[in-house]
Amino acid sequence: MNASMKAYNGVPVPEGELIQAGDGKFLVPDHPIIPFIEGDGTGPDIWRASQPVFDAAVTRAYGGRRGIRWYEVFAGGKAFERFGEWLPRDTVDALRQFRVAIKGPLTTPVGGGIRSLNVTLRIELDLYACVRPVKYYPGVPSPVKEPEAVDVVIYRENTEDVYAGIEFQQGTEQAAQLIAFLQDKFGKTVRPDSGIGIKPISITGSKRLVRQAIRHAIEQGRTVVTLVHKGNIQKFTEGAFRDWGYEVATQEFREQCVTEAELAQAPYHGKLPAGKILVNDRIADSMFQQLLLRPRDYQVVCTTNLNGDYLSDACAAQVGGLGMAPGANLSQEYALFEATHGTAPKYADKDVINPGSLLLSGVMMLNALGWKEAATLVESGLAATIRQKRVTYDLARQLPGSTQVKTSEFAQAIIANMDKSIG
Repeated sequence: MNASMKAYNGVPVPEGELIQAGDGKFLVPDHPIIPFIEGDGTGPDIWRASQPVFDAAVTRAYGGRRGIRWYEVFAGGKAFERFGEWLPRDTVDALRQFRVAIKGPLTTPVGGGIRSLNVTLRIELDLYACVRPVKYYPGVPSPVKEPEAVDVVIYRENTEDVYAGIEFQQGTEQAAQLIAFLQDKFGKTVRPDSGIGIKPISITGSKRLVRQAIRHAIEQGRTVVTLVHKGNIQKFTEGAFRDWGYEVATQEFREQCVTEAELAQAPYHGKLPAGKILVNDRIADSMFQQLLLRPRDYQVVCTTNLNGDYLSDACAAQVGGLGMAPGANLSQEYALFEATHGTAPKYADKDVINPGSLLLSGVMMLNALGWKEAATLVESGLAATIRQKRVTYDLARQLPGSTQVKTSEFAQAIIANMDKSIG
């Protein structure tokens, strides 16, 4: 059927079908309409390379029975050039209508100007879980000795903490009033020349994130979920996140979960039974060391917004950097998959950038659609191409004996390796 609705941003909706949502899952037709945002800087380069790979995988996996109906929507520089605004309302409405979308990187000025478009999209659609799987693909240059030991999925809260932060600039009347209020009402002293920030962390936001992380562990056969926090210092925000996480584990998933404290006692005596999930917690700064020294001990990490931002990038560095790091922003009803790196404008339109992050985000998207065969083809084709040392400049400069290829050539090699695997 045709979606038969208004054109968004003046662009007609293609022939196709709507994705629906129910019971926390997507109900996917054979020809879903999926919006895409090219992104800024190198975004168009990596999208031009990635879309043919996705289409090739779907065609080869399902022989034409299934196919994505791509629909471009606009944000960032391209939107501003066309419509005079960075994030048109039509774009948000389209993402809400079609439920599942994918995007390249979007630019955000530092220190002023527009607010982060990525953050705005997450808040507009209440995409409360930022999900970042991090694992190693053999052949990718890495700064650590055993990058293959890293295989972790990070669930980062996506709508609270610093993303919902309330700030008042140093020297303003608002900052002065708040500083005085804290002193007068609560006896809390703040230097008068301070900027002031407030970070909210709620029961609702914390519990729904932990809930989704534990469900992922159950569905994927993972056996460890780790709550990461700075609760030793910030007891009523970070510490509360930890406490609320344990409540979810012990009250809502009692049959599946065992806490670290419980594991040390009878009847477990330190041995996790088959089919159970260990739920533990770590202080944020310690967790950086743990993921370097003992990465095999961690499988699903669940944490607050700022901690998750740091940890996901640090983990990505161990397996080759953000160029090989996928990401998704999820709720029970919507999903926005994205490249996790920046726009790298100096490389724009040069056909040299690594599309790996967007390609692997597409793998996440295909898996979310339930199209696992197509997802496997993309991932295996990418892995085979890296093993052949046919890589873009960012990897080639660190990989002796490699052949440097363009972004478009890298994509063509992935498709060729799909055909070899099928053959």
